[in-house]
Amino acid sequence: MATQKLYAGAKLREIRTRLGLTQKDFAAKLGVSLPYLNQMENNNRPVSTTVVLALAQEFGLDVTELSTGDSERLVSDMREALADPVFADTTPPLADLRLTASNAPALARAFLELHASYRQTHERLASLDEALGREDARTRTSPWEEVRDFFHYCDNYIDAVDRAAELFAGSGPKGPANTAVDWLENHGITVEHADQTQLRSYDASQKTLRLSTRAAPATQTFQLLLQVALLRQDQLLEATLDLARFHSDEARDIAKIGLANYFAGAALMPYTAFLQAAQDTRHDLERLANQFGASIEQVAHRLSTLQRKGAKGIPFFFVRVDQAGTITKRHSATRLQFARFGGACPLWNVHRAFETPGQFLRQLAETPDGVRYISLARDVTKTGGSYGAPVRRYAIALGCEIRHAGSLVYGDNMDVNNAHAFEPIGISCRICERKSCHQRSVPPLERRLSVNVHERGVLPYQVS
Repeated sequence: MATQKLYAGAKLREIRTRLGLTQKDFAAKLGVSLPYLNQMENNNRPVSTTVVLALAQEFGLDVTELSTGDSERLVSDMREALADPVFADTTPPLADLRLTASNAPALARAFLELHASYRQTHERLASLDEALGREDARTRTSPWEEVRDFFHYCDNYIDAVDRAAELFAGSGPKGPANTAVDWLENHGITVEHADQTQLRSYDASQKTLRLSTRAAPATQTFQLLLQVALLRQDQLLEATLDLARFHSDEARDIAKIGLANYFAGAALMPYTAFLQAAQDTRHDLERLANQFGASIEQVAHRLSTLQRKGAKGIPFFFVRVDQAGTITKRHSATRLQFARFGGACPLWNVHRAFETPGQFLRQLAETPDGVRYISLARDVTKTGGSYGAPVRRYAIALGCEIRHAGSLVYGDNMDVNNAHAFEPIGISCRICERKSCHQRSVPPLERRLSVNVHERGVLPYQVS
């Protein structure tokens, strides 16, 4: 199998700009001619092995920065946006999308923002199956979507916050929870446990933090660390928000909660120790949950954030869906990208997790682009802590490309070398290229249909 050529002109220009070098100086340090560097930066030539080695040796660069992961995410997002019926007659070929993502990523993101604004203006929230925004909504991405995309394009890893959390967790010998209590008490804040519906409530005037006894111990610890993040790391969180340049105060406020949540998870499961434990246990979620006093969902989410330069973990995808199939959390460090709006592919094992509560489901899956994955799914139940309180039910999925299956305990005894063992899954029916899927809800917009009124198969049409 031929090695895929690496075209990373935009990333190469970004690295050179970050180093403050002219093309001439950069070319000299890389040991290539100025015209050759110019051709690579304009994607007329692939990045050579010599240049990759020079970047690592001369600048100590993590060469994974040149990977096409961000471009693949942009291509996936553009394909889904272009699946909108408004583009039905003007869909550009996939090659053009890849060229745009690699050569003009800023233009691609501007297009995605423009399309989101279009959706927000023209669609009604009351629509039950494809509700995406209010009739009177502002003509830009909603605050929630803006924050979601912020974490998405940061690879769900915020280095400064992650390192601050790891430093805090290691600052006391009794573990993160006791360290948090000690810090709060040293600052005159009393921690109380109360029978209340709110998971966490902080009274600044009384300097009292109350945690709900109805919540699970892992949740109480998480909320404790979250409050420490808001109090101890406020300047760091605000500085990070300044760099993000959100379009509204609502988005900034939502992002601050997200960053505080990130700190809490990173303090509960400090990066270096957690990465080592994940490798030692072969990513056994239950053992990791017991070792770090976390929930299964917290552990799965944390595994998807291990993207620190020079110490990366396995690139995982992580997703959470509700019982209606709507995606409520999503992140992917892999080539698999989830539908930005609506639900996930019905053939995915995450939906079957509701049928087998308390059990892990394993699945070998293949996407239309031929990439194969191992996917792990499990239901997650969050009770209200009292009789009659509403119970929230979700299913989570964690997975990675099949080449990493040997590093997962869940990959044992699976027939990973049998092509027939992989189930066909997609991202969204509107952009899925599979012609005969028995679970297809709508036809693919990039294909012509053939309809015979005198015949009826699984679908009332055939995809050309």
